[in-house]
Order: sequence, then C-alpha cells, then structure tokens
Amino acid sequence: MSNVHIIGGGMAGSEAAWQCLQAGLTVKLYEMRPLKMTAAHQSGDLAELVCSNSLKSLLPDSAPGLLKAEMELLDSLIIRAAKGAAVPAGMALAVERTLFSKGVAEALGSFAKFERIDLEITSLPTPEDLEKSGDVWIVASGPLTSDGLANALQAMAPEGRRLHFYDAIAPVLEMDSINTDIVFKASRYDETGDGDYWNVPLNKEEYYAFVDAVIAAEKMPLHEFEDVKYFEACLPIEVMIERGRETLRFGPMKPVGLTDPRTGRWPYAAVQLRLENKQESMVSMVGFQTKMKWPEQKRVFQMLPGLEEVEFFRFGSVHRNTYLKSPDVLAKDLSFKVSPRIFLAGQVSGVEGYTESAALGLLAGRAAAAKALGKTFPMPPADCMIGALKHYVTEGGLGDFQPMNTNLGLLPTQPKVKGQSKIERKAFQARMARETFARYQGINS
Repeated sequence: MSNVHIIGGGMAGSEAAWQCLQAGLTVKLYEMRPLKMTAAHQSGDLAELVCSNSLKSLLPDSAPGLLKAEMELLDSLIIRAAKGAAVPAGMALAVERTLFSKGVAEALGSFAKFERIDLEITSLPTPEDLEKSGDVWIVASGPLTSDGLANALQAMAPEGRRLHFYDAIAPVLEMDSINTDIVFKASRYDETGDGDYWNVPLNKEEYYAFVDAVIAAEKMPLHEFEDVKYFEACLPIEVMIERGRETLRFGPMKPVGLTDPRTGRWPYAAVQLRLENKQESMVSMVGFQTKMKWPEQKRVFQMLPGLEEVEFFRFGSVHRNTYLKSPDVLAKDLSFKVSPRIFLAGQVSGVEGYTESAALGLLAGRAAAAKALGKTFPMPPADCMIGALKHYVTEGGLGDFQPMNTNLGLLPTQPKVKGQSKIERKAFQARMARETFARYQGINS
C-alpha cells in the first residue's frame, strides 16, 4: 500500500497525518525541530503554538465558530485536542499550550502506522518517482519553512515566485506579578460573572504617555533588502500607531464594554490579558504583537497601570512568514499542478491562523489519502466555511493574493432585506453555510 509522507509537524501537518491514519494509511511525518529550530518555536513539540494560545471564537454565527464546527464534524484532531486542553476565554477557544501539544502527539502516536522522523527535508521527489512508488506527499512546513525546502517549493511555482510577510508575537506575562488591585477581571459587556479576561485600565494621560513611549522605543532592525509586508490581522502595535495615535484605542486597546470596578466607568483605553494555562499562572497581551527590543518591552509595558512589577515569561518578537501564490500553483484538490501527488497545506499555502492552517491540513490529508487509495475526495463546496477557505487558496480573489483568515466575506453574499440588521444578515449567512455543509456531509458520509 502507498505511504504518505508529511513535511511539518505543526497544526496542518498534524491534522493531515490524523486524517491519513484514519484512512488506514502508513504515515511518515518529518519535523526538523528540535534538530533545527526556527526563529519563533521553542521546542520540538508537535502542533506547538508560537503566537497566541487562542483558536478564536466559538460563536456559532462567526466565521471562526463556523469553521470549527465544520472541522469537528469532519473529525478534526486539532479541534478535539483543543477542547481537551481548553482554558477559560469567554466565547473563544483558548488552550494550555503544553497540554494541547501532548494531546496531539498522543493521538497520532496511538497508531502503529505512524512514524515521526526528526529530519529536515530539503528536496521533493519527482512526479515520475511518485507515479512509480504510488506514494503521496503533503508539504505543511509552515510560515517558517527552511531555505532548502523553500527553494524546492519555488521550483514548483511559476517563475519560482515566493511571497512573504512579517508576523509578530505578543508577550506572555506572569500572572502573580500583576497588581490585581488595579487590573480587573471582566469580559466585554459581561454583567453576569467575573469574566475570563484581565483588563489593564488607562486614563487619557496614561494612554498618550504609553503611545509616546512605544514611538520612542528602540525597535528590532530588519535587513535592508527585505520587503516588509505585515499581515493586516496581526500588526505590531508600532505599525498601528504609525497610522494614528488613536489607532490602538479603536483596536486592541478598545475599552468598550469594560467597566472598571474602581470607577464604575469604561477606562479611556484598556489592554486585555488572556489566560495561557489552566493554572492561571500565565497571561498573554491580546493583540499586542511587537517588534520592540526586549529591554524596551520590559520598560514600556511596565509603564502600564498594574504592570509596574510584571515579569515576562516570553517577550514579543517579529519573524518572516513564507507563503506561495497558491492560485497559480495548486489544483482544486490542493495538489501541485506540476506534481499531482504532492499536496500543500497550512500557512505556506496562503492562510493565516491556527484553525485555518489545520483546516487546510484536514482537506489536504483527506485528498492525499484518497489519491493514495486510488479514489477522489469531494471537496466541500465554497458555500460553507471550510470550502470557502479552500476556494480562496486555490482560486484567489480580487487583487493581489495574500494570506487570509477565515471570515464571512469568503462566503457568498446574501441580498439585503429591508429592515434586516447587519447582525441578522450575518446570522442568515451563517445559517445558509450550515445548511450547505449539512447537505455536503449527508451526501458524502
């Protein structure tokens, strides 16, 4: 029987491995960590989360909520492991990182046909070799693909074209070092309980002093030859401030719906802190990706009320993400046009986000497994969330192709109905997507 070879043990690679193992195939997963580390990872763990510990919203009418629900119905390992390692985060699915990775590794390791190989892969087999062996490959090397493999991928793209953008990581703080006489616990608009987020309140003077400090802080330099393209949904706070001194107040420091118990009013601005583990000993700064140098991060963030003595488990950082212009190189089943037994999945294919990466791994895994078994996997239609995300990767959209998070804008536009609110229209759009997916699953189950 054919073997499945998967490059990369992140969210996409782990999910793809699970899908192939469930199909009864032998899976060899190659992960270069810990033998060769990336600029962002800290371990050799499978499905290590390097940016945030949140897989975003669970709300059923939201795009992330729709995607997770569809993936769960398709037996997603990542969603299963995430729910098993969940920590309180309101209506978001956040996880304890180590427990989550352990759950993924144990699930894959329970299959006798699974083998993890610690090895950097720098070349890919030819289409002729794959036709002879009957094997299939899935490249899920992620946004920090090594140069050797990136060069091999470039050779499979028109004109060897490879794109990149810059991503930034938010700091993680020690909860015990935070002054909870000032920092208060609340979820936005939640009047019924203590809430799942810790909130750092700032008055007007404190906010503008903080903005000035960020502007003046020393930043990590980037190479002069690098063309910087930040992903819009994960901008460093410094880049946001460059767009205006009020930008943070309408972004990650939005105070709306957060009542400070000391004043009974909303603060002028607020930083939200999200739990990182079940012991509630670590919190991350929500939306506070940064490229400030580490000593500057300590100095500037300790200016925030209640964080004067805060200790850092991890400072923020900036790293380059690599992705291909997938609509030019991929067929509709996520295989390469020039080599149909090699599939692409995860962030390197042009999606952004943990769940999105796993979703592409799920689909690539099922498509690769089908090809190895001499079958065809019917991709979900573009009218449901996971199908819409796949459609964007293989077909693109208007303008230049760039990484995309899941969002309702990927779904077919619903006509406006007189008297229908924006919230009602989105709910209707989500309901149509659920019905589409139910029909797809009913036909293909």
